[in-house]
Amino acid sequence: MTTKHLVAWAATFLVMIVIDLLWLGVIAKNLYAQAMGDLMAQQPRLGIAALFYLMYPIGLVIFAVLPGVDAGSVARAGVLGALFGLFAYATYDLTNLAVVRNWPVALSFIDIAWGTLVSAVSAGAGAAVVRWFVAR
Repeated sequence: MTTKHLVAWAATFLVMIVIDLLWLGVIAKNLYAQAMGDLMAQQPRLGIAALFYLMYPIGLVIFAVLPGVDAGSVARAGVLGALFGLFAYATYDLTNLAVVRNWPVALSFIDIAWGTLVSAVSAGAGAAVVRWFVAR
């Protein structure tokens, strides 16, 4: 692993965790609680959440940030990040719709849209930081 990879992961991770925790902890907190009702755990399992937040940016770096940087395009990284987020979040939400009784349909569409957006912004930011870091 090179410095470029570590910078890409760190920047992508930081942007994603800040934006996602703001979304989940403040902006949409009541939305998720109301929509999920009894399906939502009283307390999140922080170890599992940490594993997600450490791993997901690796996927963004591999499939969006580095291809965008290699193409010389932050926009490309953002678009690839959006697609990565769309497929990853759709896999989660559509699977839940298929197998979890009373899974809220509206929440799935909101969550897929959110995953697409947060992934696009995080990947674009990661690519921008790598381009800035490498140019110095």
